[in-house]
Amino acid sequence: MNFSVYWQHADAVSKTLYFVLLAMSIATWTIVILRLMGTRQLKQLAYAQLSNALQALKAKLKPLSFEQRKAVAEQALLRQIATEKASAEKGVSVLGTIASLAPFVGLFGTVWGIFHALVAVGKSGQAGLAQVATPVGEALIMTGFGLAVAIPAVIAYNICMRYNRTLSNELQDHAHSLLIDTMLQQDSSVQKAEASATQEGLVGGQA
Repeated sequence: MNFSVYWQHADAVSKTLYFVLLAMSIATWTIVILRLMGTRQLKQLAYAQLSNALQALKAKLKPLSFEQRKAVAEQALLRQIATEKASAEKGVSVLGTIASLAPFVGLFGTVWGIFHALVAVGKSGQAGLAQVATPVGEALIMTGFGLAVAIPAVIAYNICMRYNRTLSNELQDHAHSLLIDTMLQQDSSVQKAEASATQEGLVGGQA
């Protein structure tokens, strides 16, 4: 049975389910394509945002003690990491929802097709192939549609989750490196300021 025959015999419920699955499939592939295109840019942007978060605090960190500078820098990095993780997870929940719902939408179409087959048998009074072929064919097609939508969504969801975990670990490592560099630079600047103040004091005392 080709698709034209299925479409001619499908009722409003079957056609509605078909369009629902079609919309799910379009959403899945749109999210996948956008994520593949923006994967590298997302990582580079996240690194840049972490650096900018610390750069904005450098002037405010100078008058603080070492422990205070460390605590403030850590909180700024953790907040930025949370923001970047939330940005990376956009669309992933949609993939999870589609992966969970698509098989059940297809199953509902299957049950609806079998119901039509039983009604056809009841009206004709005999269970012949002519009475059940078309409704059962609709049921099998809806099952195939549901699986065709759900399987790519599951694969894409798992890939995105794995990428997000990798990105989170890389952001943590990068944040630790930035924190160490910032603390070392701040300590160096503080030591230079203290040394210059000491020298000025000595010069003033000699004078």
